[in-house]
Amino acid sequence: MTILVTGATGNIGRMVVDQLLARGERHIRALTNNPVKAALPPTVEVAEGYLRRVDTLPAAFKGVSKVYLAPTPETVQEVLRLAREAGVQHIVDLSGEPDSWWGTVNTAVEESGLAWTHLWPGDFMENSLMWAEQIRRTGAVREPNPDAASAPIAMDDIAAVAATALLDDTHRGRAYSLTGPETLTRTQLLASISAALGRDIPFVTATPAETVAALAPAMGENTEWYVNNVLALFDNGGLHANRAVEDITGRPATRFADWARTHAGEFS
Repeated sequence: MTILVTGATGNIGRMVVDQLLARGERHIRALTNNPVKAALPPTVEVAEGYLRRVDTLPAAFKGVSKVYLAPTPETVQEVLRLAREAGVQHIVDLSGEPDSWWGTVNTAVEESGLAWTHLWPGDFMENSLMWAEQIRRTGAVREPNPDAASAPIAMDDIAAVAATALLDDTHRGRAYSLTGPETLTRTQLLASISAALGRDIPFVTATPAETVAALAPAMGENTEWYVNNVLALFDNGGLHANRAVEDITGRPATRFADWARTHAGEFS
């Protein structure tokens, strides 16, 4: 049985490889378009390719029974067709609820006829790194609503859930909304970063336009969409914290304060 991990150059895919190895799995093939950047362990088989270049996939799928599927809506139907033809039995996909941004991936996987497990994460803890540039440049964070809230999850916890689902068939046919262990406001997130850095970082209430200007150097062309859509979702309460990570993996989900201490150097 070989497990194919797609998107192995990216953050979550690379972490899925490590989580599988930590659980003793040795039949791992990693799909990556940049093997050097992925820095995969020598025990992991490398398949050079990319989900958006479907001509690279038939060889990658050969002999594979299970797949961790990174979200690529543009090619997902063709990817799944090739997986099915190669004899893949189970897809663990990173997606979202059917009416969400990544919902087309979720729907395509269900329509493929393959066994599936859906992972629906909300806000990533790593998204707070978008603040790093303005913290270094201005010493503050600017956003419209200090009380907007979410329940951010660490990417490594998503990877741990993915690895568990790949190795345990009892998770087939299940869709998991994944959150961190706490619902936190924007000011609470910033307070944890401030504590990790050992200095005060003020939250400056700003207009949406001012927020776009503050985030644009770090986020580029996606900034306006993020401010008008994602931050607006947080204004409505976002996704409330649940225990899915702990229930599935058997270990507590990462707390944001602990994540901030680990990543403090990326904000300074």
